[in-house]
Formats: sequence, structure tokens, C-alpha cells
Amino acid sequence: MTPPETLKMLIDGARVDAGDGATFASQNPATGEIWAEVPEATADDVDRAVRAANAALSGPWGQMTATERGKCLRRLGDLMAKASEELGRIETRDTGKLYAETAWQAKYIAEYYHFFAGAADKIAGETLPIDKPDMFVFTEREPLGVVAAVIPWNSQQFLAATKVAPALAAGNTIVLKASEHASAPLLALGPLIEEAGIPPGVVNIITGHGDPCGKVLTSHPLVARVAFTGGPASARHVVRNTAENFAEVSLELGGKSPFIVFDDANVESAVNASVAGIFGATGQSCVAGSRLYLQNGIADAFLEKMVKIAENIHIGDPQVAETQMGPLCTEGQLAHIKQQISRSKVQGGKILTGGSQPDLQGLYYRPTILDCPRQDMEIVDTELFGPVIAVQRFDTEDEVIALANDTVHGLAAGIFTRDSARSIRMSKAVKAGIVWVNTYRAISPIAAFGGVKGSGFGREAGMQAMYDYTRPKTVWMNLSDEPMANPFQMR
Repeated sequence: MTPPETLKMLIDGARVDAGDGATFASQNPATGEIWAEVPEATADDVDRAVRAANAALSGPWGQMTATERGKCLRRLGDLMAKASEELGRIETRDTGKLYAETAWQAKYIAEYYHFFAGAADKIAGETLPIDKPDMFVFTEREPLGVVAAVIPWNSQQFLAATKVAPALAAGNTIVLKASEHASAPLLALGPLIEEAGIPPGVVNIITGHGDPCGKVLTSHPLVARVAFTGGPASARHVVRNTAENFAEVSLELGGKSPFIVFDDANVESAVNASVAGIFGATGQSCVAGSRLYLQNGIADAFLEKMVKIAENIHIGDPQVAETQMGPLCTEGQLAHIKQQISRSKVQGGKILTGGSQPDLQGLYYRPTILDCPRQDMEIVDTELFGPVIAVQRFDTEDEVIALANDTVHGLAAGIFTRDSARSIRMSKAVKAGIVWVNTYRAISPIAAFGGVKGSGFGREAGMQAMYDYTRPKTVWMNLSDEPMANPFQMR
């Protein structure tokens, strides 16, 4: 067996071990092999990273014009595209995601860096028509300071880009905390950061568990903003931690997204989109369409087609081109899915296909379609982060709106109908931050991304992100040559 690789963090431009030399193992979920040893950051390591980021604000980075910052980001995007195959192989080995997806995603992520490269010098203040004579008042937008970004294991390069790109474009510095479940893809970003000409300390990448690494980072007094993607339990800790530093916070907490199909929809298109929305990336996507609502007129025909596709999905080695679905990333996910499937059977759920592991080494689970007779079944509103979809039927538009909104989540929704008026009514009525009509899982750096309710708050991507990573400063200028009046001489 090949000895595990030794990975290093990036702090103040140097690749470093943990201060006390501690590490933790990273496992390949497709094989069970321990393939890497990852530094376990101490509280002092985290403090050093934050202080490096804070010092970099007044160094060469702070002296650059917005246009110069944009050029650095453009070079970073170009380098990511060039290195996409290698980045994809690292992410696949560490997470079990399909190589075809990780390599494509790493290449497309270059568009995020390119978009924000162009946006860097497009954010401006305004002149205010103030109600005071002889006063000229204007605003300008300034960077917040040090940003702490907490990145989960899935889609690491993408989720890092949605934070790094706008944060740097706006003039901030950043400390990235990689997930303890799969840290290697984020650490692989370090050499590209340096090659892009971004000065030392501007981007720091640390690895470790929630305590002390995440706790010290998100509560650090020099951190001005926390950008978090992950689960609600961890998010509650993050929010409590920011009571210590009053940092601004954005949260993207996943979802249990409704996928609604009306009987006038293009069934073939809707089936394909639903399969992609739940079985793509082995269901390990925050926007997975994991609640399927079918109008009764097409429900049986739809499920017949979907079951046939699901049963023919090729499961196996994610590095192989023929594989269509790889393993889950963690043993905890697999145990959670098994538990929820078992409970759903007791509550009256009927497995139409799947519901078990294939005879393969690794953390694999079959594509599973579960017919759910009741909305109040636990699995209907529990995020599984795996290839399991809960199916229900409906008759009327009002009925499905009530079902779709009966959730603590609110990240995304899919609506399939040929009725344009209905699609507009539904997109307004469904409580979600993202609504796709006759498509699913489309993303772009131009479009804001984020949720409502239990799926969090704040937006990533789009020009809104640039405003979220800056704060306005108001400047008052007295244009009169007359001296200010004595405040103690009343007229």
C-alpha cells in the first residue's frame, strides 16, 4: 500500500504543518484507503493565519487598485482552468465525487474568478442630494477586512470560489477553513494563489475540526465577516461565536428542495432533470431536488420512467469514465441514510427502487426512490445528502404550494409546466432563494445564490456579493467659506 501523502496548510505565504505537528487521516471513500495526512491546526495556528490576513490589508494588497486586484483574479481563474484535470483528480480521490464532474467543475469555476475580476472596479459609491445647504455628501464602499470562510467537503473549489472571488475583488483578505472530511482539494488551491501573484497573507488555508480550529476562527476579534456553508447545527455554533467579534455573517445551510411536476409538463425533460437533480453527485448537493411532487395525471408514467433510469445507473469507481454515480463521502452519511430509510418503512414508505447498498467495497448506496404516503413522514423534511428521493402526489396548484412550503428549508425549488402563467405564479408562491422553471441545477457567477428560512441568509455570486463584501462610508464636505456658527450663541 502506498504511504499516505503529507499535506500542508498555507499561512502567510508559507506551506506549514500544525504548530504541534498533529495530523488527522483523510480516507478515499471509494476504496477505504487512508491516502493523506492532514494538519490539525491549533488555536495558535488559527490566530497566526488571521493576523497574517489582517497585516496583509495594509501591505501590497491594500495598496493595489481595484483593477490590479482584478488582474490577479483573472490570472487565478486561468490557472484553475489549466489545472482543472489535476484538481479534479484530487477532489475525486478525497471525496468520491465523479472525476468527470470534479474536473469539469474546476474548469468552469474559472468563470467565477473571471466575473469578479471584472467586477472589482465596477463597485462605486454615490453622490447624495442632501437637504443641507453648502454641503457636498458622497459615499464610497470599502472592504470589510478579514473574512473567515468555512467550506464544506462537497464542491470545495466551487464553494471556495463563491467566497474568495468576491471577497478579494472587494479588497478583503481571507482565511479559508477546509472541511475535516476532505481537506485536500482546498489545500491544492494554495500554489495557484501564489502563482497568480496574490501577495502572501492575502489568502490563508487552514485545516482542522470545529473545535478549536473553527471556533477560534469564527470568534477571532480581527475577523470582520464569516461566510459559512454547512449544516444548521454547526451554523448555530458559528452564530454564537460571532457574538464575540460582532462579525457580519452569511449562512448557506443546504435544503430539502421541492421538485414539482404538473401534468402538462414535458415528462421526458422533467424525468431527466429530476434524475440529475437527485442522483447527480450521488445526491450530495445542497440544492438536490430531494422532494418530488407529481400531479396525479402523470405520476405513474413519470415514476415508471424514473425507476427504469435509476436501476440502470452505473455505480462504481468515480475515477472511471463509465461510472455514473460514485460513493458517499463519509460513513456518517451512510449510517444516517440507512437509519432514515428504516424509519420511513415503519411510517408507511414504499421503496420503488434501491434502498440498499450494492455489493461493492466503499461507501456506496443505490439510487433510491421512496413513495411517501404522508407529508409528516420524517424523511420528507430531513436532508439526507445522498441519492434518496421522497415522492408524493398532488391534485391542485394550491395543494402543492402548501406541500412545497411545509418545510424548515428554503434553498431551491424546481417547477415543470408548459403553462407560463402558472410558472410565474408558482415561482412567486414557493418560498425558496432559487427557483428553476423547466430546468434544474443551473448556476452562473452572474446569478445570486442563497436561501431563506432554515437554509440560511446572505447571497453568493452576482453583483450582490460585491456589496455584501463591502461597507459604505459616508463623507460630508462643507463647501462654504463662512466659519461654522458658535454653537452656544442661539439665534
